[in-house]
Amino acid sequence: MFQKNILAKPYNKGPYMRIYILSRNKDLYSTKRLFEEATLKGWDVKVIDYLKCTIEIMKGELLINYQGKLLPVPDAIIPRIGASRTFYGAAMVRHFEMLDVFSTTGNLALTRSRDKLRSLQVLSKNDVDMPRTVFASNKSSAKDVIELSGGAPLVLKILEGTQGVGVVLVDSEKAAKSVLDAFYGMDVNLLVQEYIEEAGGADIRALVVNGEVVGAMKRQGAEGDFRSNLHQGGSATAYKLNRKEKATAIAAAKAMGLGVCGVDMIPSARGPLVMEVNSSPGLEGIEKSTNINIAAKIMEYIEKSTKPTCSINPQKRKIKKDNIGA
Repeated sequence: MFQKNILAKPYNKGPYMRIYILSRNKDLYSTKRLFEEATLKGWDVKVIDYLKCTIEIMKGELLINYQGKLLPVPDAIIPRIGASRTFYGAAMVRHFEMLDVFSTTGNLALTRSRDKLRSLQVLSKNDVDMPRTVFASNKSSAKDVIELSGGAPLVLKILEGTQGVGVVLVDSEKAAKSVLDAFYGMDVNLLVQEYIEEAGGADIRALVVNGEVVGAMKRQGAEGDFRSNLHQGGSATAYKLNRKEKATAIAAAKAMGLGVCGVDMIPSARGPLVMEVNSSPGLEGIEKSTNINIAAKIMEYIEKSTKPTCSINPQKRKIKKDNIGA
């Protein structure tokens, strides 16, 4: 699964903690790696299918039932929420946070990151550079939208799309107008962005944990594909960020209020441009391409951010509040 030389040094085991990984599939690479590293810490770790959790809300009492049994309150959770289950997953994360449980990804940051338009608005407010983007309703003129975007070629992104699905490159204004008219006719919400030709179908994924870049890789799209997603046939290699790229990744994570995230940047003539900030970044591509133990970095983040409060080791803990306001 993972290269053993990374785990050559044994852990200094910290305080005993109860950890839940909120994931629908315990066999996914990322889930297995997180479970493995938490176990090496000597912690009580369980993979919880959040869709099988039931919330109880009463006066002064918040409970969570899992598969018919009351779920003990953990010290921390690691949300691995699928994009199609964001609403329920975020509700579950919020419920745990109401119980003063530390979450590596807060519910507000999770929902903020899953909305492409909202994310770009927040990043812009915090002076993070990005491709020129236009959002308009289906009542708008396609011609005006194309002009505001800087003209063809353009990238069209459906707001509800994930993992490179729903992203279209149009290389002429005529084609752009036809596609926009078709999407607007179906009342589809989409973003129109400038195409960064000099990137050559490549982008950079920086993994940020607790305000620090812990690993980065360069992804190259398959031949003839401008999208660099690994599951769309792209490839990945280890990458050393320059100072500007590192600062941009850290600024984007901070702007979004994410303790653990993958910042996707595209290289351009004017510097790195943030395409997206992923709140549930996969670990397989970056661990295998960089040979860096990212899962262990996440465990260190949990250890620094929380003190055990469960019945095993009761202490008082303060939870960092999200004050981004968007």
